[in-house]
Amino acid sequence: MVAFRYSVLAALALRVVSVFAAEGDSPLSDDAGSPPEVELKADVVATFPEADDIFGVKLVNGRPTKAVIDITNNEDEPILVAFIGGQLLKPRDVAPKDNPAAAVVRNLTTVRYEATISAGEKQSLPYSFVLDMQPQEVRLQLLAVVTNSANQIFQLGVYNQTVSIVEAPTSIFDPQIIFLYLVLTATFAGTCYFVYKTWIEALFPQTKRSAKPGKKGRATTVEKEPLSGGEGSGTNTDKGYDESWIPSDHLNRPTARRVKSGASKAKSKGSE
Repeated sequence: MVAFRYSVLAALALRVVSVFAAEGDSPLSDDAGSPPEVELKADVVATFPEADDIFGVKLVNGRPTKAVIDITNNEDEPILVAFIGGQLLKPRDVAPKDNPAAAVVRNLTTVRYEATISAGEKQSLPYSFVLDMQPQEVRLQLLAVVTNSANQIFQLGVYNQTVSIVEAPTSIFDPQIIFLYLVLTATFAGTCYFVYKTWIEALFPQTKRSAKPGKKGRATTVEKEPLSGGEGSGTNTDKGYDESWIPSDHLNRPTARRVKSGASKAKSKGSE
């Protein structure tokens, strides 16, 4: 319980100590009456499997940056990894006359682990954070708060190098980009249709369509009304009228007969 309280106090002091830390020796080293500094025998290595390439570590905006921290305990007793946190600093060191807090660009999330590592063993701890910043180069500093069996608190440097903050690469096959294109296309089409139906169509009245050439010479057929009662046609042929009301001399017209003239008759008698 005492070790846990010391770990909490060390985590709270982690950000303050890291800001005032410098490349040189600590001011406490000048004090001759201070007890000798105890070193923790542990190896700490941080790797970025998804963000490291030949050009260095790249922190992509909007995507979790995952780090794997390998801690090897070289002590004879178990050690306890209490917290791991970090911050982004300016790539250049501040001048001694400037305020050290001005070098801090952003503080990262502090994660509590309370992971116990036995003597001579190695354990990998995951650490991730998400950024949303302007593309730039910063110095990534990760620190770990570790305690030993004697309840002594140690601050171990996990990572301290310059990294690049970049934007996420865009692709036309990205579902978000495809959905955005569909929404913009539908909006543009709807706007054009509304403008056409509201203003443009009124300026150009529609003309009547002319009849097709194939239907121009066709005679229009008139539907015949059926005759009622005795008005039905008595003949087999449909002539459109009832012949029973027409006199027979009008129906049977005399055919014209050819009559031989008198000269042709005399010629025929002379030949006899």
